[in-house]
Amino acid sequence: MDTITISGLDTVWVLLASMLVFFMQPGFALVEAGFTRSKNTANILMKNFVDFMAGTFFFWMLGFSLMHSECCGFIGSIHLFDYSFYADSNIPKECVLCFQTMFCATAATIVSGAMAERTKFSAYIIISIIVSVLIYPIEGHWAWGGGWLSELGFHDFAGSAVVHACGGSIALAGALILGPRIGKYTKSGKSVAIPGHNLALGALGVFILWFGWFGFNPGSQLGAEGVDNARAISSVFATTNMAAATGGLTTLFFTWILFGKPSLSLVCNGILAGLVGITAGCDVVSVGGAAIIGVICGLAMTGSVYFLDNVCHIDDPVGAVSVHGVCGIIGTIAVGLFALDGGLFYGGGTSLLGIQALGIASIIAWSFATGWLIMFIMHKVRGIRVAPRVEEEGLDIYEHGETAYN
Repeated sequence: MDTITISGLDTVWVLLASMLVFFMQPGFALVEAGFTRSKNTANILMKNFVDFMAGTFFFWMLGFSLMHSECCGFIGSIHLFDYSFYADSNIPKECVLCFQTMFCATAATIVSGAMAERTKFSAYIIISIIVSVLIYPIEGHWAWGGGWLSELGFHDFAGSAVVHACGGSIALAGALILGPRIGKYTKSGKSVAIPGHNLALGALGVFILWFGWFGFNPGSQLGAEGVDNARAISSVFATTNMAAATGGLTTLFFTWILFGKPSLSLVCNGILAGLVGITAGCDVVSVGGAAIIGVICGLAMTGSVYFLDNVCHIDDPVGAVSVHGVCGIIGTIAVGLFALDGGLFYGGGTSLLGIQALGIASIIAWSFATGWLIMFIMHKVRGIRVAPRVEEEGLDIYEHGETAYN
């Protein structure tokens, strides 16, 4: 029976989308490496490998069942090293496992950027595992695994909340526990710029992420066969691309007005901000609505970067909290405003908006609180920050015995 219902075209499409989402991992690696200093490049690259390797193994070991098996509204049941409980549909269960693994690894890798240049590698491995096996699967179950949020009608098509706001919240917890890098703030509290060592790498990483997002969002349709699927993935592709473009354009002109010159590093983050913001509602908003969401996210990201750095003194080397956390919130809320069916701006009232607000608040509270508690305990027990000498001379040689540039 399974072989009759499984669609070859749907399966190939979702596996291709999985490959595109996997290709986002080198995109994240290049962004984080380019936006940080050369003495920490090998460390950054290694952590991105760890995120995917740990995400693959531990999500298969336990995370997938906690997220997708039936148990209760809060958490799935435990199936160690077993995904046979998940039934084949139009695509095989292994196809679903592969696609969802890519999303899990993405949530984990967001965290590394905010904690860059000062985190012990051994501690980061533990954090990555916990995100993959516990934090992400549980809140993912709420929204995507038949949990209590999905029963309420919460809508997050491809993960503005489940993936990006989750990762951004844990990233914020990590940045707070670690504190700022040495030399980031003067004694009077003034922020000191610490430029990344290679904007070319960072910009290339953003192009790769933009490309990979065409698997991240359209792939979440989980099908390509038939007229309805064809129209759906085409619409999602269009809204995704538009939000990225307007997010980047808005940041370009906004920074030009603010600073007298357009900032490449902020425009890169503006593109990512638009992509994060459209991810929740890319299937239910118009292309025009996507353009507006991109504009809002570009403005919000730029303001958030300044606020966190200069007012809150939270050191986030790559802007992960602003891009993924803040814009993940905006994108989730935007569904309740811009959805063609049920959105406030289209006569749908406040019902969907309220559900979206409840959902994003719950996911942020869970992700931040759990991440903060785990890292606080680790910090008190064995420490998660490297020694000052290691930080000043670079993590590459001390943590890995090699450097990226010889």
